Amino acid sequence: MLREGHDLVMMTAEGPLGLKKVLFGSTSMHLMRKCPCPVWVMKPGALRRTQRILAAVAPDPFSQARDALNTTIMELASSLAERERAELHVVHVWDVAVGNRLNRPFGMTKGRQDEWERRVREHHKTALFKLLDAYKKGIPGRAHLAKGRPGVLISELAAKEEIDLLVMGTVCRTGIPGLFMGNTAESVLQQVECSVLTVKPDSFVTPVA
Repeated sequence: MLREGHDLVMMTAEGPLGLKKVLFGSTSMHLMRKCPCPVWVMKPGALRRTQRILAAVAPDPFSQARDALNTTIMELASSLAERERAELHVVHVWDVAVGNRLNRPFGMTKGRQDEWERRVREHHKTALFKLLDAYKKGIPGRAHLAKGRPGVLISELAAKEEIDLLVMGTVCRTGIPGLFMGNTAESVLQQVECSVLTVKPDSFVTPVA
């Protein structure tokens, strides 16, 4: 694959249960860890035409690298949705801890806590819709903004909306070649039961010689 310079690897997930319980320690997981291009792992028995696509993004005006990865996710997901005439769902899961960048005051009352959380939510909502503004309006779908644990909520949303394909990014751990999976990605891949297209950051360097 490295010699030929391919842009995408596609394979079927091992086992009758699809992705669940087989990605970690499998050929699929090995490729997701080390392959320099996107990896599309298809659930056995998946529909010939993808009907619902979920793009998991994490817009962050404080991180150029993360925003670049979000753009890649959206470009792939929106182009696939247009090609397949599929619904495109976009999810951004935020947590209050992220709002520490907004200078959370210490010793706040319940009222001040609620106001601070409202500000954090508006911050994430603005970032999400700014990202979505760059993409075509004609594709049917919905944006989802949720507060909580991304690994849990993304998986639950994929099940609730009967998603056929999840497009998601991964976060590279600096200085550890081949271990690009962040905690959120690992948690989602352990739980989700649909096909998954994983995208690496531009900064990813494969450990394969």
